[in-house]
Amino acid sequence: MPVTNQEGKEHAFLRELCADAYFPDRVLDKGRGTLLRLCERIEAERPSDLAALDVLTEAATEEFNALDAEFEAAGSGIETVAREEMAEGFWFVASAYGFGDADVEELIAAREW
Repeated sequence: MPVTNQEGKEHAFLRELCADAYFPDRVLDKGRGTLLRLCERIEAERPSDLAALDVLTEAATEEFNALDAEFEAAGSGIETVAREEMAEGFWFVASAYGFGDADVEELIAAREW
């Protein structure tokens, strides 16, 4: 199911990381895919409150947790800039779908990065 939210469709997720050769494109592509799938799930499941949104963001955060090993295998890693950029992606998605009051730390509470 393609993303229909105009903001979500047009947003350049992980843009800052894409400009840095330290972060491998193939792993970043997976991260962007995770954020787009989060948009798709929000559109399909229509969470009614922050608790319902947190269920969806937890699953997406787990996908990012799994990417940590791929970053490391490619000689990269999830360090400060990457953590902030990934967190910004989650906050952007929440805001684009009407959850601008979401706490980004709650959105990514399951993170291991």
